[in-house]
Amino acid sequence: MGIPVSLRVNGKAVTADVPPETLLVEFIREHLRLTGTHVGCDTAQCGACTVLVGGRATKACNVLVAQLHGAEVTTIEGLAAPDGTMHPMQAAFKECHGLQCGFCTPGMVMTSVDLVQNHPHGSEREVRELLDGNFCRCTGYQNIVRAVQKGAQDMGL
Repeated sequence: MGIPVSLRVNGKAVTADVPPETLLVEFIREHLRLTGTHVGCDTAQCGACTVLVGGRATKACNVLVAQLHGAEVTTIEGLAAPDGTMHPMQAAFKECHGLQCGFCTPGMVMTSVDLVQNHPHGSEREVRELLDGNFCRCTGYQNIVRAVQKGAQDMGL
């Protein structure tokens, strides 16, 4: 027996009946087929599944979709403009080479969008501390930090 949920994902109304134990990350990837949101640890430790819920970074492996009835969810696919123009944070990650394998990148970008909304002029140390819940096993973070700072600047913050 499913629970009816209705929410907006990337600006589009979505309605579904879901089993009560359905995690947001499962709903996004399996029901909506938006596979940019990655499943990493399944324990809310790595941040690969981060999306924006009501504009706030949220680890999608740690919340039930039924808890979000009526919410606005933005995935990495919904961050770009409708014409495909990258969001300034996405462009900054590309320009600053803030990725290597790319697995953590969607979650990093989503976390960074929220991060700069609340800390627009974060120092390198602050950005590193605020990215604490997102793990990258490839880059060493230097280019990620530069990308976050450039993204904030390009977002006009």
